[in-house]
Amino acid sequence: MSEGENPAVTRFRDYLRIKTVQPNPDYESCKNWLLDQAKEIGLSSQVLEYVKGKPIVLLTWIGRDPQLPAILLNSHTDVVPVFEEKWSYDPFEAFKNENGDIFARGAQDMKCVGASYLEAIRCLKDQDKQPCRTIHLSYVPDEEIGGCDGMKLFVKSDDFKKLNIGFALDEGISCSHNALKVFYGERAPWWINVTTKGNTGHGSQFIHNTAVSKLHRIINRFMEFRESQERQLEIGRHKDGRKYTLGDVTTINLTKLEAGVQHNVIPQEAKAGFDVRISPNVDLKEFKELLENFVHSEPDTTLEYAQYHGDNSCTSLDDDNVWWVTFRDFCDVRNISIEPEIFPAATDSRYLRERGIPALGVSYIKNTPILLHDHNERINENLFLEGIDFYTDLITHLANIQTI
Repeated sequence: MSEGENPAVTRFRDYLRIKTVQPNPDYESCKNWLLDQAKEIGLSSQVLEYVKGKPIVLLTWIGRDPQLPAILLNSHTDVVPVFEEKWSYDPFEAFKNENGDIFARGAQDMKCVGASYLEAIRCLKDQDKQPCRTIHLSYVPDEEIGGCDGMKLFVKSDDFKKLNIGFALDEGISCSHNALKVFYGERAPWWINVTTKGNTGHGSQFIHNTAVSKLHRIINRFMEFRESQERQLEIGRHKDGRKYTLGDVTTINLTKLEAGVQHNVIPQEAKAGFDVRISPNVDLKEFKELLENFVHSEPDTTLEYAQYHGDNSCTSLDDDNVWWVTFRDFCDVRNISIEPEIFPAATDSRYLRERGIPALGVSYIKNTPILLHDHNERINENLFLEGIDFYTDLITHLANIQTI
């Protein structure tokens, strides 16, 4: 521990130093560190492994009334790769500068949240404030590559059903001004591969119905739709007058192209990959039909879903949702500005909402640039400590709701 450093910050920096970086995350060291924390705090623990080498660490604090639906505090343990030459410091050293900024991969996404959960529960345990509801902390793998071997399998398991989850907190994103982004839904992620086949021949000829010409027309249809959504983002407003954010519209981006064997041969096959994120405002069945019509209007074409999530449910922000009301009123009393939005990318919360479990995504990172997945990802130690207070009080309020 650095001289004079808060022990919570020291533990956070230790967590950041564990190299859970994709594609070869050190889940074993991470698992052991979390189990040690649970033992220190006095939480029961279990390790669930639906895919070998990809553990889910589940920590539990039994409430005074364990029959009530429980609270889930979810976070993922993996982080994305780094380009070390672009960093000012070693991204796995958890270097802290004289201003208290901690530089590390995972500082924002999302080890700060997972560490804050532990510190909040540590505070409540030390104060002997047993909650009414049981609290579970889940530390899951592989969120950064889709969560298919982590949360997706977890929520389908009997282990999860036994937890009787009533509400969940998960990750958010930093905010550049004095507010917290709060996510009540997210866009459905689809990764699509389109393959076309056509006539081949010499590269000096005008050959009709080539694979590339077919793919070009399909790409144009996708890009025309993309432009319409970009315009909608510029002019769209909610009923309450708020301008649309990125999560309110659907994006399509061409991310992969593949064709050809050499310069003087017309390719007989061409492939394109698209990253599609569908807004909760869109009917998924109708949108799927639209995309398939874009593709199959050309002969000898195929469409493959490399990733497909068939649900874009949102958590209600109506007054009849006591979880939301409690969260909103809690922030109001503390004079914390919140900005509810649809998350533009994807988190593990989508698997929870798909099963009808209300979930809110919030990371206590304000007045800080968005640096998740970026170089020099960082968070200030004072903001991290402030976040522990936030989660301590918030969890207390949520875990003591007795009306559901």
